[in-house]
Amino acid sequence: MESHLLADAIQTLLDDKKAEDIQQLDLRGRSNIADFFIIATGSSTTHVAALAEELDRFASQQKVPLLGMEGLPTADWVLIDMEDVVVHLFRATIREFYNLEKLWHPTTALIAQSRR
Repeated sequence: MESHLLADAIQTLLDDKKAEDIQQLDLRGRSNIADFFIIATGSSTTHVAALAEELDRFASQQKVPLLGMEGLPTADWVLIDMEDVVVHLFRATIREFYNLEKLWHPTTALIAQSRR
């Protein structure tokens, strides 16, 4: 599945499962880590874990490679690596603390590069 189609499908799934503040960050041409980051918030650790488990089922059903899943035991921040798409699921306070959107925002990246 092409990375942009996978990212869109993941975003739809997370929306259907009541994830909050879903952001899709296009990293193509800016990172060799992944083409897209999907960042979403769950209402509790139970919700974050359920979202992660749903994405695990989705990957299996769609035959999308799941390269790794980290953080599930505590479910404050779960990272799911689907090769070209990396999903970050957070509880709200953890998401606010790490603020990945700011770190990966195109303007922020350009400022960081200009300081090198």
